Amino acid sequence: MRFLCDEMLVRLARLLRAAGYDTYLASGGEKDFALLHIAREEGRLVLTRDKALAAAAAPDSLLISGHGVEQEAQSLSAAVPLNWDFAPFTRCVMDNARLRPATHDEIDRMPVQARALPGPFHACPACGRLYWPGSHVRRMAARLTGLSAPEA
Repeated sequence: MRFLCDEMLVRLARLLRAAGYDTYLASGGEKDFALLHIAREEGRLVLTRDKALAAAAAPDSLLISGHGVEQEAQSLSAAVPLNWDFAPFTRCVMDNARLRPATHDEIDRMPVQARALPGPFHACPACGRLYWPGSHVRRMAARLTGLSAPEA
């Protein structure tokens, strides 16, 4: 499943990327017709808070409700069966590129505390951002697991 998030859903787009989903994030000021073209050409489900955009993209759209990324994710999960543990930490949360294993030189550029961790270490081939299993990854993994857990 591939997604396109409008610019109002930045945090949801990054959460979907952290879960491993291919998620296009609209940049500021990108026109609706351009987003619709991308969504149709690439087979993406449009996620938006904009009723007009959702209507224009129908039936391949979902109007997201709730305030904050947790409620947005729950709104999405209620409408589309998602596995939030799909392929965690395999995409860059900033630009959506598939991560690759970090080279020794890239690992050497990481903070000393990060290099002391057991790994895995990844790099984004597009932006060069480096990823390691630190406290942020542990918190994000717990969030993804919480979203995957059935509600009591």
